[in-house]
Amino acid sequence: MPSALSSVCTCLTLICFTLAPAAAQDRDPMLIYQQDGATLRGHLQFGLNAVAERNLYWDLAATTAPASGFDPDTNWLEAYIKPGISFEYKLDAGSTLYGKLSAVSSYTLGTDAFDTGNTGASTLEEAFIGLKGELANGLSYDFSLGRRELVLGTGMLIANGATSGFERGALKFGPRKAWEMSAIARLSLGNVTGTAFYLDPNELPSTDGQNELAGVDLRYDHPDGGFLGATYVDVLRSNSSYPSAAPGGVGPPTVTPGAREDTKTIGLYAKTSPMGGALANWTFTGDIAFQWNDRIDLRAWAGRVTAAYSFANMPWSPNLTLGYQTFSGDDPNTPQLERFDPLYYQGSPSAWATGSKSASTFINSNVNAVTLALRVKPTQQDTWTLRYAHIRANELNSPVQFGQATRVTINGNVVSGVTDAHLADDLFLEYSRVINRNTFLTAGVSVSFPGAGIDNVIGRQAGPWTGGFVNVVFNF
Repeated sequence: MPSALSSVCTCLTLICFTLAPAAAQDRDPMLIYQQDGATLRGHLQFGLNAVAERNLYWDLAATTAPASGFDPDTNWLEAYIKPGISFEYKLDAGSTLYGKLSAVSSYTLGTDAFDTGNTGASTLEEAFIGLKGELANGLSYDFSLGRRELVLGTGMLIANGATSGFERGALKFGPRKAWEMSAIARLSLGNVTGTAFYLDPNELPSTDGQNELAGVDLRYDHPDGGFLGATYVDVLRSNSSYPSAAPGGVGPPTVTPGAREDTKTIGLYAKTSPMGGALANWTFTGDIAFQWNDRIDLRAWAGRVTAAYSFANMPWSPNLTLGYQTFSGDDPNTPQLERFDPLYYQGSPSAWATGSKSASTFINSNVNAVTLALRVKPTQQDTWTLRYAHIRANELNSPVQFGQATRVTINGNVVSGVTDAHLADDLFLEYSRVINRNTFLTAGVSVSFPGAGIDNVIGRQAGPWTGGFVNVVFNF
């Protein structure tokens, strides 16, 4: 494993297992010290993942980048370890001082889906200090500074603060989550919480866009589980580029360096609490976001609605969820830029991924999807989930993700995007088992059937993209 911070990982791991007194180990093996208002606790997480992919990206590279030598069939192993240590100290004034320090070492053996392999890195993950407590009249506060995780709302805009894969390895696991720097201030009164934040994402050194964000989030949580909230995000600084469609959709996309700077987004999110009568066992969610940037004439939008029904009286507790999500693309027939920037969304299939395999190809921009998920639990430890997604482009002849499918037609015209809206149909079967309180097994198989939009890029009927994985994660 890489050695840049391996000594940190080794030392933290040894601390977690060797400093705890025998009595504390009998009670909690990760509790190192607890006395006089002070608590010191160790943390350790590690995992191993085996992945196989066939006909990656429907073998688009053979048409759009034939000189790249990209192999669409590959297998790889990836692993990571994340040791850490945290503390809490109760002050005389009734407030609590707290903090955490952790590191991640990750590695990929073989060649992954992004044609990178036999590489990895050790990086500092969390390193923050905070102060929390109670004020008069039921008001509480929580202030922190440093490298830490932050997820707002449903994870549509602000969730994943760090990037894995590429030179850092562990592409599928994505073990890094913490922002490289954050300042977070929370005030809560009853069920209402306000959060002000400054964030600097932990980007790959090779593609660091020098992004800095700030904003606020206001959220109400119902005691029964529903919630209602709003998030405002302002990109204070960025070198990240935006692509825009060529006029009329003919020609290569225009790429504007630094276009993300000054982009502002406001998002609303909601989930219903349990209801009675005819709506018993139903749960509904909704998200909507509007985005603008006057400096580059950007106006974009996105949203999602879901309806879930729990078959409470049936064996295995089936739960069926139907959803629709959409993210605007740039209209090639207008001078305005309408491409939605998804910022730092939570990209797992259970959160904001558009499809399963397709999520590796299309970010949440210029796409929409109808999704269906069926989850059953044969036992308390075992869960099976079947997911389906029908994925389409919102705008034809407009960049999908970041200019993918830019190519020269048989008539010599350079075009980008797709000429038919149907991109793919994804199926994903996932099994997860809680082996014990610290050990979790997950396995999955998936297939993506290309739509006419992909077929038209290749110039023939493309074959399905298939794959599978199995991983185990230990979390102490």
